[in-house]
Amino acid sequence: MASASFLVKNPAYGPLVVCFANKINVTFSKDQKENVVLNVDGTEFKGINHVTRALCRISNIDAYNTDPAKASEIDYWLDIVQDSLLGKDFKSLMNTFDKLENHLALRSFISGYHITLADLFIWGALKSNAIFGKNLKNGDIGDNLTRWFNFVGSLSYVQAAADALNKYVESTKVKKDQGSFDIGLKDAEMGKVCTRFPPEPSGYLHVGHAKAALLNQYFAKHYNGKLIVRFDDTNPSKEKEEFEESIKEDLKLIGIEGDVCTHTSDHFDTIYNYAIQIIKDGKAYVDDTDRETMRHQRGEGIPSKCRDLPVEENLRRFEEMKNGTEFGLKCCLRAKISVDNKNKALRDPVIYRCNLLPHHQTGDKWKIYPTYDFACPIVDSIEGVTHALRTIEYRDRNPQYEWFLKNLNLRWVHIWDYSRMNFVYTLLSKRKLQWFVDQGLVTGWDDPRFPTIRGIRRRGMTIEALRNYILMQGASQKDLMLEWDKLWAINKKVIDPVAPRYAALEKEKLVEVNILDDFAPSTKEIPRHKKNPDVGTKTVNYSNKIYLEFADVAELQDNEEFTLMDWGNAIVKKINWNADHTAVDSMDIVLHLDGDFKKTKKKVTWLSRIAASGDKSVVDVTLLDYDYLITKRKLEEDDEVKDFITPVTEFKKAAVGDINMASLKKGDIIQIERKGYYIVDKAYDGTSMDIISIPDGKAGKMASKADSGAQKNEKKEKKDKKDKKAAKKEKKEKAAPKATANANGVKGMYEVKTVYGEVPEIDTETKMYKVKSIYGDNVKVDLPLTASQKRNAPAQEAPAPAEVAETSVEDKKKARKEKKEKKAKKEPPKAKVEEITISRLDIGIGKVLEVKRHPNADSLYVEKIDLGNGDVREVVSGLVNFLKEDDINQKNVVVLKNLKPVAMRGIKSFAMVLCASNAEHTKVELLVPPEGSQPGDKVYFEGFEGEPDKQLNPKKKVFEALQVDFTTNDDLVATWKDVPFRTDKGVIKASTMVKANIK
Repeated sequence: MASASFLVKNPAYGPLVVCFANKINVTFSKDQKENVVLNVDGTEFKGINHVTRALCRISNIDAYNTDPAKASEIDYWLDIVQDSLLGKDFKSLMNTFDKLENHLALRSFISGYHITLADLFIWGALKSNAIFGKNLKNGDIGDNLTRWFNFVGSLSYVQAAADALNKYVESTKVKKDQGSFDIGLKDAEMGKVCTRFPPEPSGYLHVGHAKAALLNQYFAKHYNGKLIVRFDDTNPSKEKEEFEESIKEDLKLIGIEGDVCTHTSDHFDTIYNYAIQIIKDGKAYVDDTDRETMRHQRGEGIPSKCRDLPVEENLRRFEEMKNGTEFGLKCCLRAKISVDNKNKALRDPVIYRCNLLPHHQTGDKWKIYPTYDFACPIVDSIEGVTHALRTIEYRDRNPQYEWFLKNLNLRWVHIWDYSRMNFVYTLLSKRKLQWFVDQGLVTGWDDPRFPTIRGIRRRGMTIEALRNYILMQGASQKDLMLEWDKLWAINKKVIDPVAPRYAALEKEKLVEVNILDDFAPSTKEIPRHKKNPDVGTKTVNYSNKIYLEFADVAELQDNEEFTLMDWGNAIVKKINWNADHTAVDSMDIVLHLDGDFKKTKKKVTWLSRIAASGDKSVVDVTLLDYDYLITKRKLEEDDEVKDFITPVTEFKKAAVGDINMASLKKGDIIQIERKGYYIVDKAYDGTSMDIISIPDGKAGKMASKADSGAQKNEKKEKKDKKDKKAAKKEKKEKAAPKATANANGVKGMYEVKTVYGEVPEIDTETKMYKVKSIYGDNVKVDLPLTASQKRNAPAQEAPAPAEVAETSVEDKKKARKEKKEKKAKKEPPKAKVEEITISRLDIGIGKVLEVKRHPNADSLYVEKIDLGNGDVREVVSGLVNFLKEDDINQKNVVVLKNLKPVAMRGIKSFAMVLCASNAEHTKVELLVPPEGSQPGDKVYFEGFEGEPDKQLNPKKKVFEALQVDFTTNDDLVATWKDVPFRTDKGVIKASTMVKANIK
């Protein structure tokens, strides 16, 4: 029996596919030392080379063990794998790629006429090689090698091997995301932890509530404990039965059902008794001070006139409050904690108020109601809650919560606070959201522009994506303004594999196209999703009368070949523009179905104007899109919402859609080809249907349409891409040879000077070649006259002697002085001010391949670091006194790559490893890249995009100027000016050091 274990970080693809081909049991590991270990009947083989040879001996897919000649040939190719393809020498690899390309020119397989071990091991080595992967992606690998590589990759057992590896990697990623909640609750015991989610039934559940609910559920399940869903119904002015029912439904949608469902109102009698107790203990008093005066006194630390009333008077007044008398309605009950504590939450907070409105649970029984701050610790304690998880906004009230626990002699409850989920351009305050509803600016609490669970679901958010996103946020205490793009990008990954594809064309200036070929209308069944046959098929109508969008037609020219998607190529015969060239009346084309779609520049969507059945061929569709409700990224406390209302937030476009869309139901998610993802908001009713655009997470599309700054950045991003594309095209054009004509009018591919040089003109007088005067073109040189010229020349007067200008010594001195003064007056050129920004640093992830001591310095290591894409550099680091070789070797590290190489004790260092260090520099540790990082991953800083310097100029001290703001925060995250070091896998952290320098 044989089995093999593979390291997922650096999988040995060759042995992996051979194991699957031979049906050898395979497992994966994240932490084994060797990249592959093979066990054959109790004998272990470690490392790719040993395992490769061992697999050859036990494989049954070719004649390796029975044909010595075949075995010898395969061994020859295995030597190439080990000597060349497993290395990182760029020149050697490129030579080997060329060798394989030539070898496969007239062959289908590496050796013989069928798949052998040579094919599988070479394929595996190429699959593992980053340089090959990059060249293959860029189209720089020869056609023969590419053909063979793709064929081997399509084999069933090769695909099964890749699927198994990917499945394992994905499963570990999920665990990692959920594990980010593991903060280690104080005194948490398995089976005894009880958490609670206490929403107020005064509005619909929003994304912030979803995080709170999932967080409480996570800890309850993690410790095999209990989750209580408790409705905090202490304010009858705001609460409605409607909201409570909607919250229950939304919780169920996101997969949360409490073990118990309770109400704070269930405990009103108990809370009232605790109020009586605290009054009798002299720790609370009834205050009839008016609201404005009370607010002023609390702010200034002034005691109320009622603070020292006797207990009997306080009990009498509290009874009047309970009965709702005229005097009682003017009063409130306040806890006697402090008058002037720096924490204003402790300045005698109100704990009971009067309210004559009937309660939706208790009716008219009560006319006084406890505040949340008083009721919460009491109900938490008596319901058995062990850990109260609260958003960080309650942090100032935590001492108040603990004061009530102590002074009411309640069972202790631990508090853990976490950050709110705040999003840009988004309001989560239920009071402010209610204002939008009341003003008629939205259609209701389920409006697609609202951050409620129902709102974002109507916009196309899946519950799976929302859960995954919240789990990725973890239990961080860092308050951040989150962008929406990440959440919608996760949603795209969920819907893309299953969303059926359809075509829809905007009605404005829709072009009727006539296909000049003669054929009858017909239909064809094609997949709704080309990559997922399980999505089903759709019926497509084909006819010689079709629709195209005006925007597509406007980019076409007569006689141009283009592609009709899901049909084939066609050639434009004539575009019939209207008189002022603003619209197209019609267009004539002919089909060219044998044409190569890869060679056409334009691929367009289309719809048939005629159905083969004679029924409708299209449906009327309204395409809906939305903007944010406010124009400011983050509203400050003193901002008025009405001052930042987005003028227009709904955008409609009339379109015609694929007739297959008529069968879609409300809530179905689809992709409109070349337009994006949509969710059906109103199903087809025989006349029309409405579909809402689902954001896909692309930053440009997520920008506020009303925010001019965001629009400007989006346009700049598009312009930069356009400029880069144009520059690339210009560079290619310059490099391409052009047919030119030489001086003799002869055309050639390249302009080449004649072998004998230019043929000079012949002077008509001297009969000699003309030459340029050494004195310049404007100087006439008189040649001596010939004898005949002298005889025929007219008599001339002798020339007068030239005047000689005399310059005095004084004049010369004066001239020199004036010249000197003039030179001194010249202003020196202004020095160019360079912007020092973090984007100038080229920081990336590398993997340490080898570590050794510096031969000439006891405190230095010399490391070989793989920076991805074949870039392996030698780096010298002063880490000997802080880290052992095993602490560094084979670890992923954060590397500054664009420093100027510098010699350190005789060995050049070509980069710098970034580490966290305390102020005294007595403790140093490596920065830790996020899980799943690979060599070559780019480190970036959100909001500071730009191209890094090719090489930093050491004289300008760019790195030194930026490094002073490198530090780790309270969550161990590496930051520059509070902006995290980040890759596409997540943020970079230190292992243990907070508030540490990074250098």
